[in-house]
Amino acid sequence: MLHAKGPMLTVDVGERSADTVDIDSVLERTIGGRATATALAHDRIPFDADPFGPENRAYLSTGPMQMSRTSFTGRMNMTGLSPLTDGLVSTNAGGYLSRNFVGAGLSVLELVGESDELLAIHVTDGPEGPEVEFEAVPELEGAETSRVSAYMESHHDLGPENCITIGPAGENLVRFASVMTFDSRAFGRGGIGAVLGSKNVKCVTFEGDSAPEVEIPDPPAMDVHREAATSDDLMRRQGTTGNTEFINDNFSIPTRYFDDYEFESIASIGGDAVEEKKYKKGACSQCAYACKLPTKDEERGVETEGPEFETVYSFGTCQGVGDIVDVMISNELCDELGMDTISAGVTVAAYLKSEDAFGDAELVHETLEKIAHREGIGDLLAEGTARAHEELGVDNYTVKGLEFAAHDGRTLHGQGLSYAVANRGADHMYGGMLGLEYSGEVDPEGTLGKAETLVGLENHNVVRDSGVICAFGGDYMTDERLEQLFGVEYERLQEIGAEAIERERHFNNKRGKDVADDDLPYEIPDLAEAVQEYYAARGWNEDGTVPDTEVDSVAPAAGDD
Repeated sequence: MLHAKGPMLTVDVGERSADTVDIDSVLERTIGGRATATALAHDRIPFDADPFGPENRAYLSTGPMQMSRTSFTGRMNMTGLSPLTDGLVSTNAGGYLSRNFVGAGLSVLELVGESDELLAIHVTDGPEGPEVEFEAVPELEGAETSRVSAYMESHHDLGPENCITIGPAGENLVRFASVMTFDSRAFGRGGIGAVLGSKNVKCVTFEGDSAPEVEIPDPPAMDVHREAATSDDLMRRQGTTGNTEFINDNFSIPTRYFDDYEFESIASIGGDAVEEKKYKKGACSQCAYACKLPTKDEERGVETEGPEFETVYSFGTCQGVGDIVDVMISNELCDELGMDTISAGVTVAAYLKSEDAFGDAELVHETLEKIAHREGIGDLLAEGTARAHEELGVDNYTVKGLEFAAHDGRTLHGQGLSYAVANRGADHMYGGMLGLEYSGEVDPEGTLGKAETLVGLENHNVVRDSGVICAFGGDYMTDERLEQLFGVEYERLQEIGAEAIERERHFNNKRGKDVADDDLPYEIPDLAEAVQEYYAARGWNEDGTVPDTEVDSVAPAAGDD
């Protein structure tokens, strides 16, 4: 089976030590990316770890497709114990980091410990494997993303494509802080940026020419690349915002902190509005699809990348803001400060509701700065909606502490089920029933009878995130092509996905999570019965736990480094 190659580099930032660890046996079973990092996290992070404690570990991992030259492969995965959900979380980002990461000669970076001073960590390839340099960077305390990139360029001749970085939000332990790369690409969901902040790691850089050799089957690799280059898909012009008005008009987009189901000013912030501000093409490494959205407004002096659909929702409809430039400014602030746009936007929307201030974009922008620096009301909001809602006097629109994505489970009931049972919480990329329900392939009404389909989608998405392959390549990376690429039957790929999800669930079970956490803050038909159908399809217990006998340890023990 095709899988990533190379050792894991374990960096203890407290001890200022680095060791390479052979994880070939793990990679052979898990492909790379998310599945590999999940296995490592399950076996090496103590079940009772504090998300902000030195015993928590953050994993940056790549997959075999980063050895290819085909489209949809410019991404990487991050995994760790989330300070927002208190469970395992994985998140991925695009850009240009992945080829520099593998060039340093490794498959996984593991960060553990806690530094007594703010650090930049530099990873390069050496004659005997990856080498590490620790640099104290007190001058970068409180620095925004672009200033860190400028420092790395002037002091080390490295660009933003060589770096992962946290902004002031990560340093100040904002629970939904992101890790940024290429300045505008975010490992966003779940607060991994705050995990790096707790370890006092400001930036990690990668460079080298020691990428391991991985033979990628062709076909289908170049067929995928050719089709991506010649596609006339609307997404190539408008990114994920292309269907904004369709979703608003035919289903719903949560509006004014879930009070309403549609936004009357949707045309002013939808796909056409974004495309009007787009001034050039943007892509990720090796990708001919080029669906990114470099945008700018010269009159108000903002230049950013995006907003994508989820940000149009979180800083547009959910806040009652109908000006695309205001949404662009919010997007840029989140990138510079280092925060997940979904959780930040929804949390600020909850604050706007408490203040009866929907539509006040100036207040939104002021509040984002306060959150990142934990000033005034920002200190409360930095905790996230689940921890702040009671004091704000609003409902808690989260699952497992994670703020909702845009695709409304109140009208897409299968997606609602997906939010409820996802180990990550209310994230649209975990299971993704939304696509089938939007297209009409699956009736959006009702939850019963959808569990088997959801299980297959969740397993598939693990494989995608382990490859690592962009979600937007789904129409090109068919099941048949995945079999060709990975050299194994699709049934086995589904098993790899299921094993990773069981490890996530088992870890979370050990932290006290069970059926009580698989719920929604609103009612949809037959949810409790559908959750039980899901457990049965997975072979789990009725209380939402995984039998201990179903989960084996595959990673080297933490003390064996």
